[in-house]
Amino acid sequence: MLSPPEKEAMDQFEQYRPLMFSIAYRMLGSVTEAEDILQNAYLRYRQMPAGSIDSPKAFLSTVVTRLCLNHLQAARVQRESYLGPWLPEPLLTEDDPGSPTSHAEKLESISMAFLVLLERLTPVERAVFLLREVFDYPYPEIAAIVGKEEVSCRQIFSRAKKFIAAQSPRFTPSTEHYHQLLQQFLEAVEEGDLDGLTQLLTSDVTLWTDGGGKVRGAATRSLHGQEVVARFVIASQRLIQATFTAEITEVNGEPAILLRVDGHPFSVVSVTIAQQHIAEIRVIGNPEKLRHLE
Repeated sequence: MLSPPEKEAMDQFEQYRPLMFSIAYRMLGSVTEAEDILQNAYLRYRQMPAGSIDSPKAFLSTVVTRLCLNHLQAARVQRESYLGPWLPEPLLTEDDPGSPTSHAEKLESISMAFLVLLERLTPVERAVFLLREVFDYPYPEIAAIVGKEEVSCRQIFSRAKKFIAAQSPRFTPSTEHYHQLLQQFLEAVEEGDLDGLTQLLTSDVTLWTDGGGKVRGAATRSLHGQEVVARFVIASQRLIQATFTAEITEVNGEPAILLRVDGHPFSVVSVTIAQQHIAEIRVIGNPEKLRHLE
């Protein structure tokens, strides 16, 4: 049984949990790591003397962001030695009114393409950019959170925004077009239709497969070009020696393919569309990144 002060602390924390998760997930690209950060932040919040926190939101934003910065510094070596491409953990967002992404933030700010771009920013750049662009924190508050001067935060944000804008896709397909292309992609792969699959891809299409060294047949480097990518995708399907099902669902705010083997999540396939064709394919198959989808 919680005491009244403990109950009040928990209620206040739960009020801000969706926002804190949204910050942590975008910072880390990991559902499980974001949940760990929130657990740590809650313990610190509970340890504060009653009445010592003027703004729970400001306190939690600072704690969560700094914990994420520390985590990213520690994880840098791990990611550099990761076997094959590193991709974010997928987050199911379809038909979930309780989703941490459903309250105020833009769904496009958790798209796989966006999260991959964030990985190319330094941890501090990522924090400043997200707090300002996605969560609309004022510069004085951002400066206090990351421990830098306000003018420095403005400069960091300007550089990060220019980089993200320059790298972001120029074409935003409709949900219907997304579904149509993914359905055609699935049919071509299941039928082993190399020509049909090739026609769905841009000439300079890129494929990344994140198996983390735990998935048979996963490419340990990115692949480029229509024929190379199409052949690899069709060959990969033949390596699955079990009954599998594929469904199109919403992952990270966009339509994606969720593949299950014997009912368990096996991989998530997300794509980026350009000029009415598939320009990028990301396959997340590392089982450690799919456990939370069970």
